[in-house]
Amino acid sequence: MTSRTGAAPRIDLHTHSTASDGTLTPAELVRAAAQAGLDVLAITDHDTTAGWAPAVGALPPGLRLVRGAELSCRWSGTEPAVPLHLLAYLFDPDHPELVAELARVRAAREDRGERIVALLRADGIDVSWPDILAGAGGGTVGRPHIAQALIRVGLVGSTREAFGPDWLGERYRLPKDDIDVFRAIRLVRSAGGVPVFAHPRATRRGRVVPDELIAELAAAGLAGLEADHEDHSPAERAHVRALAADLGLLVTGSSDFHGTHKTVQLGEFSTGVEAYERIVAEGVTEVASG
Repeated sequence: MTSRTGAAPRIDLHTHSTASDGTLTPAELVRAAAQAGLDVLAITDHDTTAGWAPAVGALPPGLRLVRGAELSCRWSGTEPAVPLHLLAYLFDPDHPELVAELARVRAAREDRGERIVALLRADGIDVSWPDILAGAGGGTVGRPHIAQALIRVGLVGSTREAFGPDWLGERYRLPKDDIDVFRAIRLVRSAGGVPVFAHPRATRRGRVVPDELIAELAAAGLAGLEADHEDHSPAERAHVRALAADLGLLVTGSSDFHGTHKTVQLGEFSTGVEAYERIVAEGVTEVASG
């Protein structure tokens, strides 16, 4: 594979649109990726494939689109359970079991969001659940939408601050009914997809799972680990790469772009061609080309 410019291809395999908690529509996202000089972009909204069709419909010439999703998962091997995210690439979006599970998780996200807002309002914080739903524009509702409400009323200055311990990171954080991570891997594989563990060592986000669990996930069908990510320190990136090498897993890098909800830019971290080609070879859905 070669890039449009003849240089090494730029491949970003983790981004979000307004189909979940990004600020660009799927069409705007693919246009922004082309303007940023990317050769390959993955759209990986939380627990939904709703952005796939509009992204494909707006795909600029020369840009390849990997259709995916970021699944909300949990590991129950400790108490309380550890939340984690699984990137699923190139799966069949009509697989009945996976479709049903994603719908269940989206409903759980909405229920949690409404309960968080109720807690905030009980403490006299003037945020509105109908306004937050409207701000989500029909996309999968998440804590970033509540963070935007807190920003609008002047209580925090940024999404990062909103996710701090005084707000959504701890005081007003509630669990939701995520997918057991082993079940998620089985579902993604049965749907013909390729599962990659998102930001597995991001200690700045909270608790992380032990390497022993990642080895068990690899035996269960996990294909890769996301190493290069803004929430990984250099030491964490090196650890993930070494673990992937030990387990024979592919390694990805990506921006986890959310538009103005985050400062990271498209293509700030990227995936190597070999890992990308392994994902393409294993997936059941073809990469779309502009």
